[in-house]
Amino acid sequence: MPADPDRTAAASFDLAALIADRGAERYELHGRHLNPQLPRMLHTIGFDKYYERAKGPYFYDAEGNEYLDMLAGFGIFALGRHHPVVRSAVQQVMDLDLPDLVRFDCSPLPGLLAERLLSYAPGLDRVFFGNSGTEAVETALKFARYATGRRRVLYADHAFHGLTTGSLSVNGESGFRKGFDPLLPDTAIPLGDLGALAKELRRGDVAALIVEPIQGKGVLAPPPGWLRAAQALLHEHRALLICDEVQTGIGRTGEFFAYQHEEGVLPDLVCAAKALSGGYVPVGATLGKSWIFEKVYSSMDRVLVHSASFGANAQAMAAGLATLEVMREEKVVENARQVGDQLRERLAALVDRYELLAEVRGRGLMIGIEFGRPKSLKLRTGWTALQAARKGLFAQMVVVPLLQRHRILTQVSGDHLEVIKLIPPLIITERDVDRFVDAFTDIMDDAHRGSGLMWDFGRTLVKQAVGSR
Repeated sequence: MPADPDRTAAASFDLAALIADRGAERYELHGRHLNPQLPRMLHTIGFDKYYERAKGPYFYDAEGNEYLDMLAGFGIFALGRHHPVVRSAVQQVMDLDLPDLVRFDCSPLPGLLAERLLSYAPGLDRVFFGNSGTEAVETALKFARYATGRRRVLYADHAFHGLTTGSLSVNGESGFRKGFDPLLPDTAIPLGDLGALAKELRRGDVAALIVEPIQGKGVLAPPPGWLRAAQALLHEHRALLICDEVQTGIGRTGEFFAYQHEEGVLPDLVCAAKALSGGYVPVGATLGKSWIFEKVYSSMDRVLVHSASFGANAQAMAAGLATLEVMREEKVVENARQVGDQLRERLAALVDRYELLAEVRGRGLMIGIEFGRPKSLKLRTGWTALQAARKGLFAQMVVVPLLQRHRILTQVSGDHLEVIKLIPPLIITERDVDRFVDAFTDIMDDAHRGSGLMWDFGRTLVKQAVGSR
């Protein structure tokens, strides 16, 4: 009698034992087989921690120390890690033994998730499910070009829309683009510049403008009313508005989508991802108006003209449905707005207190903390030395002690930026706000003494920055 393959596999594979046996090799394994610069960078700044487990907005190391996550996996873990409802949904869908990805059937789960997702975006009618944010952007670019019959897409300076070739073509950061040319013939305009937009539209070859309602790099937003005015200009020239909500969407800014902060804005296409599956399964979604989808999928011959091998898989769809249910039941979007306002206001109140602190901006739980040139000679000397070595080192000087001294994980918002970006799980509480503000205040006090461990670390960063040139 043949062995039961399920029982044989279960007996031979023990994931927990494998991690226990080889987990201590994590940085060595990564350096040998994956990106060699990641472990090097983490060792350099002291971020080479060994996290053992996570729950909600916290990590825990082997000694049981708690770390506050203000990064959320670059915005993926809106509900924190291992939310019990989402985990249960993934377990349930695995236990159902569904005939997933048959290809020649229509599973109920994608339709149900599309229905639920579209209920948060009045005026949009259809969804394409892929596997990531960059894939959602690629879909929007393809659909916009096909629907309009034009080839050029406009994007904003400093935008980030992904790193695959199409999305890289509308990426406004030169560091990501360098060495990957030739890209698609798309064109950058300054964020918030209606004149530049109108000039490009007059050429008559623009399919769309793709824009983040709040840019992730630097946490920058266009001026009030710009998005609505840009939409009107685009439609006047028969071009489309694409809102990239991969990071700003699914409640991050205190509305379900960030474009909803501005009355009268209704994008033609919206890109979503990251938080949609609660962090369990890769997922991407491109929402759009019916006429666009009907042009792309115009006949039975074109039924598979755009598809994704793992798009709309059962695990991702189940996780997405559970995530939206949790967000509704636990009022997660409202919490992002209320707690985010509290955190931003408390940090903004420190601007007058610290001359190195230039501005606090953002919406909901997407907050940028920008540092700037101090007035006093003592602080200005240290600041100038850091800037001469590499712009962005002061922000890194703040990020490192936040982790090392206060066990709070944050990030510098982008290369050569003196901005820290806070994108924590949307479930953080007033207690977490207190913890962050207290820690940030302690580090700012230290920085404004102009000496001590923080500036010693800054000198180390300067040496490393100069040595890497």
